[in-house]
Amino acid sequence: GLSQRCLCYQSVHLCLFPLYSLAGSRAAEGTQAVSIYSPAQICGCRGTAALFLLLSCCFAEAEQSDEQLYQEISKANVICIVYSVNNKNSIEQVTSRWIPLINDRMDKDSRVPLILVGNKSDLVEHSSMETILPIMNQYTEIETCVECSAKNLKNISELFYYAQKAVLHPTGPLYCPEEKEMKPACVKALTRIFKVTDLDNDGILNDAELNFFQRTCFNTPLAPQALEDVKNVVRKNMSDGVHDNGLTLKGFLFLHTLFIQRGRHETTWTVLRRFGYDDDLELTQDYLFPPLKIPPDCTTELNHNAYLFLQSLFDKHDQDRDCALSPDELKDLFKVFPYMPWGPDVNNTVCTNDHGWITYQGYLSQWTLTTYLDVQRCLEYLGYLGYSIISEQESQAAAITVTRDKKIDLQKKQTQRNVFRCNVIGMKGCGKSGFLQAFLGRNLMRQRQLREDHRSFYAISTTYVYGQEKYLLLHEVFTESELLSEADLSDADLACDVVCLVYDSSNTRSFEFCAKVFKQHFMDSKTPCMIVAAKSDLHEVKQQCSVSPLDFCRKHKMPPPQAFTCNTLEIPSKDIYTKLTTMAMYPHARLRCMCACNRCTFCLCQNLLNSDLLQSVKTKLYTAVLHRSLPSLRRSLSRGLVSRHP
Repeated sequence: GLSQRCLCYQSVHLCLFPLYSLAGSRAAEGTQAVSIYSPAQICGCRGTAALFLLLSCCFAEAEQSDEQLYQEISKANVICIVYSVNNKNSIEQVTSRWIPLINDRMDKDSRVPLILVGNKSDLVEHSSMETILPIMNQYTEIETCVECSAKNLKNISELFYYAQKAVLHPTGPLYCPEEKEMKPACVKALTRIFKVTDLDNDGILNDAELNFFQRTCFNTPLAPQALEDVKNVVRKNMSDGVHDNGLTLKGFLFLHTLFIQRGRHETTWTVLRRFGYDDDLELTQDYLFPPLKIPPDCTTELNHNAYLFLQSLFDKHDQDRDCALSPDELKDLFKVFPYMPWGPDVNNTVCTNDHGWITYQGYLSQWTLTTYLDVQRCLEYLGYLGYSIISEQESQAAAITVTRDKKIDLQKKQTQRNVFRCNVIGMKGCGKSGFLQAFLGRNLMRQRQLREDHRSFYAISTTYVYGQEKYLLLHEVFTESELLSEADLSDADLACDVVCLVYDSSNTRSFEFCAKVFKQHFMDSKTPCMIVAAKSDLHEVKQQCSVSPLDFCRKHKMPPPQAFTCNTLEIPSKDIYTKLTTMAMYPHARLRCMCACNRCTFCLCQNLLNSDLLQSVKTKLYTAVLHRSLPSLRRSLSRGLVSRHP
């Protein structure tokens, strides 16, 4: 196990400070400028061919300056202070000179581990440990002390083993010897690991969860007796460490404290690194942001396994089973995050219940929105939640589907995408925000209860197109003024699957803005457009434009203006949003006239499918088939070939 950990470090800079270099004749015995050890040589382990590089720099006051010494200290990952066991003066210099000098050159929070090395043990019959132990208790940065002999190589391999261990599995970030407890950063990291591993969110790790944790971190399950032994150790030391035959968070933290106190901190480090933590107990960038290649004109969506993971996460935290997450439940879900990822604007972006709590559908919609707009943030969020651990995937990038180029969809006249973006454009005050909120099932009365500082420029929910569930993402495009200029719409504002141009049917100047936008940006594009006449519950006025909205749509082969209002007693109708999703899915088919004009191909086909003639033909065909099959069915019944079921 320890030899495999060496693969995480390409090199370790090891500074050796022999304090007897001027007083003894054997100063250079056993030291080299560069020494190369394999992990097997250092750890006594086999199974890897990787080399572990140790750069050992021997400091001699007669040959090296103080500046050279300071440079070596700054480069060191671990420092071995070598003293002579038969020289009292060299032992005294450990505390009088060397440790203060090293600490003065290091920040308090980034001090390197120290190892005291008592050399020339072959010259004495007694041990220097009685003198060294008080020093070790005084300076917490001292990891261990080793007595060795450079002459006969006694404990030399052990010295480098402890040096390597001090780098790979340092005690400093984990444990405070003065307080005899784990440091807050370590407790925070292990608490997150406990929360991630607690798959049913009941506050304890049962046997199945402990075995899953064991396999995840150490690639081997625990035998039933071993599990009981672990829990018995916790029971003997604390009353609330085990509950309902499962390990509580306090018990989990106690076990790791015990590992560290007994010198088994490599166990805790193995767990931390498996869950993505670095030496500073921060989640690594490689863990949070795995590589994901996204070609141009492609979008990102969550795949089926990701939705299953998120569904299980929702069920895990929906304690009252009301298919919505209360503020406390949402806070509990995001306890594994270093910050609260969803602000109050999210409640105005997705569907909520009557209490304003995010529903199951709204929860999945927000994840879909994050994946579509900012996939790197989605990867980060899934990393905090432990997606790669729970789903047993290499990284959370496995949760993402990168769709094919939109040009290919147009060529093949079909799409595999499930998320479609609609940009909602219109002059200020035309009703764009109401159009977005109505998509989430909020009428004008409910919209008036929303706070302005919690306003969202996005709305996402599901629609059904020919029986298929799809996500429609509405984005309210904000324009600075009512006068359109070339700079008003950015490339991001133009990049979408369908455009919804909204005008206020009660404002005489509102439609002219939509006409200018269409002519300037969308008239020659392949993006389908729909014009919506908002506030249709108010008195309609004639628009101050060269052509009426209806004639404008006919001229540019667009569906007629769709009347819309959110000033209703009931939940606003979703028909108009279904039409937008259909236009986004089938832009090549030009199924844009989803109305009752009886002129376009779509309307003619729809009328034919719903006509009495076609219904009559379907009835006659069904009757003919039934009459033809009845005689053979009766013969089968008479012969007893068909079983009767109650």
